[in-house]
Amino acid sequence: MTRSTGTTTWLDLSAQDVSAVMPFYSGLFGWEVEGLGEEFGGYRILRNDGKLVGGAMSVAGMTCPEGSPLPSEWGVYLTVDDVDARVARAREAGGVVVPADDIGDSGRMAVVLDSVGAPIGMWQPKRLEGYEFTGRPGSPVWFELMTHRYDDAAAFYTAVFDAELVPMGEEMDEGEDDFRYATNGSGESASWGLCDAAGMMPEEAMGWRVYFGVESTEQALAKLPELGGSVLDGPIDSPFGRITTIADPEGASFQISAMSEATTEG
Repeated sequence: MTRSTGTTTWLDLSAQDVSAVMPFYSGLFGWEVEGLGEEFGGYRILRNDGKLVGGAMSVAGMTCPEGSPLPSEWGVYLTVDDVDARVARAREAGGVVVPADDIGDSGRMAVVLDSVGAPIGMWQPKRLEGYEFTGRPGSPVWFELMTHRYDDAAAFYTAVFDAELVPMGEEMDEGEDDFRYATNGSGESASWGLCDAAGMMPEEAMGWRVYFGVESTEQALAKLPELGGSVLDGPIDSPFGRITTIADPEGASFQISAMSEATTEG
């Protein structure tokens, strides 16, 4: 899978205790976990039936600039052609969280804050292109940025990542004409979405969201109690699958989508 600048390419989990939280994901999705050793700070590679899903790392002892512990959360990376040049563009609208650095011979990365305060990673691939899209249960199937400042976000991702935002929902039902959603690319080439969530969600819930496919919502949710996870929202029926927002044992949230349970538009 060849990726161009601005398309999703990687995702990873930051956790306080990676070893303790990995059984949750292996139990829910069947992921295989491969440790890269101390050379890479104990970073783990995650696979689904042998296919790359993403990674997981420990943030134990790490703090935010204001001194609070780093949260347990999923992070998203977009492909770039030149990390250093793209970081220079991003500096005008946000701060650099993780300066550009080489990750062995796999690639070069950085993390920046976008214009609406959401962290977003940059990945300039060398040996590692990114996650392997299969669309199968247990694999990433969608990504989106939820924001109260849609226009600011659209301008940032267009300027910094060459995003080609295509508005969705041109024909909205009466009373829904204020809803705005765009995808980066159109049709099958779309790699992520941008949602105007003003009035839909609180400010503290804004940021990037990661969706993983599941075969059955009911079966996935039945596993949560014994695995230590919880339901934050849903399930919600949609034309794109039955969607549920989940939290892992440390509180990192993500979405599951049962594509086979998608509703038909009528």
